[in-house]
Amino acid sequence: MDRIMGGGVLPLVLTSVGILLLCRILVCLRRGASVKGAVVVITGASSGLGKECARVFHAAGARLVLCGRDAARLQQVAQELTASSTDTQRQTFTPSIVVFDLAKADTVDRAAEDILKCYGQVDVLINNAGISYRGDILDTHISVQRDVMEINYFGPIALTQALLPSMVHRRSGHIVFISSVQGKISIPYRSAYAASKHAAQAYFDCLRAEIECHGIPVTVISPGYIRTNLSLNAVTGDGSKYGVLDKTTAMGMDPRDVAHAVLKAVRHSSKDVVLAGPLPTVAIYLRTLWPSVFFKLMSSRARKEQKPKSE
Repeated sequence: MDRIMGGGVLPLVLTSVGILLLCRILVCLRRGASVKGAVVVITGASSGLGKECARVFHAAGARLVLCGRDAARLQQVAQELTASSTDTQRQTFTPSIVVFDLAKADTVDRAAEDILKCYGQVDVLINNAGISYRGDILDTHISVQRDVMEINYFGPIALTQALLPSMVHRRSGHIVFISSVQGKISIPYRSAYAASKHAAQAYFDCLRAEIECHGIPVTVISPGYIRTNLSLNAVTGDGSKYGVLDKTTAMGMDPRDVAHAVLKAVRHSSKDVVLAGPLPTVAIYLRTLWPSVFFKLMSSRARKEQKPKSE
């Protein structure tokens, strides 16, 4: 019996235990860093992807600061999250709320002060708030181009730069920007939106390089179409609401799945994440590797659509 244990079974048992331990270690590594107790700031948290991010990060045990323009809607989200806390055994925290308009850059510094007063620090900033656009360039007022840029570009970078010094001082923090596939490629009748996302992509790429030495990761997430009200609330060339739920948006990704992808990206400190199907992903590479073909495809698409309409 001793010979069997020493010569065959015991090494097999030890090997099996070693393999199980290794598997557990690999699983833990895959999970990435925990956000339990981390102070997570989410802009545009009253609806759509921002609201789903609030749910996912709240369930993961983060201390949330929900930001947006509508105090009543933010309060409703906070109440829903607090009520849901009774359904989980995990420790959760009552969300804080900071109300401000990201489009008004002169109010952002004050908002950053209010955000820091909530917990004294920011561990993760999720720049999610934004607006979409549908319009023919020939019929679009330059004021609309400026307004979209103000919300989608200047707003997020103003908030980021207002909170950044506190992160650098602590040598800790994480900055996330929710971009779009259209931050990497442009499609017809989306000029203002695509331009704002391209600009922000460039800014956060520069930021990533500049603050890496401070130990602060920067994550840019570029989703494709998501089932939210983004197209309904999009502005048109004269500044009015588009008011149409595009077919591509209606058939888009579940915002909860995207929110979980955001959580995963934060846990793993991912640098650049594209959440899109095969065609948009191929188009991104095509724009770089074979631009002449990409341009022809976009010209053909523009001729077919002519005017922005339900897709």
